[in-house]
Amino acid sequence: MTKSSVSDPGSSSPPLPAWLIDSLGPPASPPDKPIVVQKYGGSSVADPDRLKLVAQRVSETVRQGCRVVVVVSAMGKTTDQLIALARSVTQSPPRRELDMLISSGERISMALLAMALSDLGHDAISFTGSQSGILTNDRHSGARIIEIRPVRILDELERDRVVIVAGFQGMSYKREVTTLGRGGSDTTAVALAAALSASVCEIYSDVDGVYSADPRVVPDAKHIPEIGHREMQELADHGAKVLNAQAVEWAQRAGIVIHAKKTQGSARHTVVQADAERPRERGRATAVTGTAQVVDLYSQQGSALMPLLGQQGVMLRHLAIDGERLEATLTLEDLPDFARTESALRACDPGLRLRDDHGMVTVVGPGLGSDPQGVVRALSALRAAGHRPDRVTTSPLRLSVWLPCAQVDPATRLLHALLC
Repeated sequence: MTKSSVSDPGSSSPPLPAWLIDSLGPPASPPDKPIVVQKYGGSSVADPDRLKLVAQRVSETVRQGCRVVVVVSAMGKTTDQLIALARSVTQSPPRRELDMLISSGERISMALLAMALSDLGHDAISFTGSQSGILTNDRHSGARIIEIRPVRILDELERDRVVIVAGFQGMSYKREVTTLGRGGSDTTAVALAAALSASVCEIYSDVDGVYSADPRVVPDAKHIPEIGHREMQELADHGAKVLNAQAVEWAQRAGIVIHAKKTQGSARHTVVQADAERPRERGRATAVTGTAQVVDLYSQQGSALMPLLGQQGVMLRHLAIDGERLEATLTLEDLPDFARTESALRACDPGLRLRDDHGMVTVVGPGLGSDPQGVVRALSALRAAGHRPDRVTTSPLRLSVWLPCAQVDPATRLLHALLC
């Protein structure tokens, strides 16, 4: 592996065809100045005024002597609006066509930011995911990056240009436009940071880092200055929106340090890195996160259903298999055509049961799920407050409970007060 090519070692996708690798040309030599990768979320570029403020921040970074690669999300609620537009035509939009539609949002942002930087006197160029050398598997609406060959990016950096990349998207080895799922711009940024051997990866949004809970749900949530990759991975996997789960996975494997920052108005931020996991008081949690609604699948034909779940691109939150009995938990965020997926699953197992009337609260902290006293304490507090967990699972780093949807936020506040 060279510093201008990085692959996902966890991918099971087929190798890239020789014609595609050959067409990319040899890797460019790295620039002398440090490379900084910055990602700006949709709220940061929601309108022209905010986009100009982002351009000013990028300009400041350039003046500090850095070469800058900027990854941008779609402006504001553009992605949601495009999905709603698709669903005004059909409730089950084909994933390929949906990717073609929603990937346009990031292209708008990247072009406008390049224009704003040009107005500030900086030579800037925008690239789509495919132009950036971001190659993915062939799954639509939730693809995984399998390799990055940022030859064009390095060439432009050597010309002292600011490179702006459309986040959330890539090109499959079949030359199809693919998207990386909700929050996929984070993954774009971290994967590029790894491929470019960047000195830092900065993720900008409307919050100044990671908190012990969502401040909109828990007003007294505490800011976390440092957090480890593994804890952040658990939080992201179980509903925390501040960082994308696949991005944290990339960062952990590649040893990338992430700085989660607020675009404007706060110098405080969170550093996500491998060595941030320090011993804590036993039974104390790092953070609590909730997912308002999940879907549980129950099947007596697990061996038949599992391959189909993979073919349908279903990402599982939890899975339990006992012989032929299967229980799985998923969310619908990366399944815009779930009605079509459900039909395929029911055709495979007519006795399939679905349940979607409950959510999940997860508490994360070292040793939390392996401490029986801590688990009993949490469950006793929930029951004393009138909550009735439907199901409980643990791992050494977390405790997850399933509750009726209306109880998710109150239970999140209770467990935060009890354990954080």
